[in-house]
Amino acid sequence: MRISRAWTGAGRLRRAATAGALVVALFGVAACTGTAPGGPAAAGSAPASTGTPPTPADAAPTPASGSPAAQVPDVLRFTGTTLGGAAFDAARLAGKPVVLWFWAPWCATCASQAWTVAEIEPRYRDTVPIVGVAGLGERKAMKEFVTEFDLGATPQIEDTTGALWKRFKVTEQSIFVIIDRNGTVVHHGFLDGEALTAKVAALAGA
Repeated sequence: MRISRAWTGAGRLRRAATAGALVVALFGVAACTGTAPGGPAAAGSAPASTGTPPTPADAAPTPASGSPAAQVPDVLRFTGTTLGGAAFDAARLAGKPVVLWFWAPWCATCASQAWTVAEIEPRYRDTVPIVGVAGLGERKAMKEFVTEFDLGATPQIEDTTGALWKRFKVTEQSIFVIIDRNGTVVHHGFLDGEALTAKVAALAGA
């Protein structure tokens, strides 16, 4: 009889411990799936998750966390909209060398450079971002150009009004504006595929 009571008491202790563990587990699940304070992230801002979510192809890369806004050089203080409809903020490129490629959809020279851009952009995306600035044409023609030359993975800002072309004093196509990591324009002019590749490689190794 004593053995039976002892066994019953031990069973009760095990059931109580199991119930307590379930309560702790449920609280843990609730904490992991809760919404971060402040609601959904605003368009163009980094998501609240601490993980590394996939980045849209036409979105600008995000700089290392902790880069203060005060370090954004004036040359990168501009925004726009990509041909894919995504918001673009050049401030996110601060701290990296940047290549701005000003092109037009009907330009034969731009077409020859497009193959080089499509080839090297994925290789240097994280170290020397290349951003296209499409102007002097209609949006439909610009999108067809991007598709034809496989430039969908490269951010392409739509600049049909010419605002960015004027900002960077670009008066003809095809022009590359290269900005070093300190925000200094180190090149403004034409580059063929070989020269572009060499300059980007040099910036990546600097």
